Amino acid sequence: MPLSEQEQRLLDEMERHLMHNDADVVSAPRDGRTISYRNVVYGAITVLVGLGLLVLGVAIPQIVVGVVGFVLMIGGVMLAVTPTRAAPQAAPKPGAPQRAPKNSASFMDRMNDRWDRRQDGG
Repeated sequence: MPLSEQEQRLLDEMERHLMHNDADVVSAPRDGRTISYRNVVYGAITVLVGLGLLVLGVAIPQIVVGVVGFVLMIGGVMLAVTPTRAAPQAAPKPGAPQRAPKNSASFMDRMNDRWDRRQDGG
């Protein structure tokens, strides 16, 4: 069901307001940096090892072991949340079969099209 003119104007106004005031929230980083699953796993393991050393440092009165564990925990968190550069896409080889471009319609557009086809009986 399409929006009325008033609803469309209100939606456009809200979008302009959001873009003007919260541009950093609306625009996702597109500089090729992503969170790496491998870094998250290594970071989590490092945090757990650091936590173990911290507990060990408290259990036996060795401040150095506890400090090393704490530093490992901080390093593990930093490793887990640090974004990495995405690998550049390789150019397709000449003569290699090319895939069809992905459908650029949004999920909601596709769902609306399916609904319209059902309602039309086709």
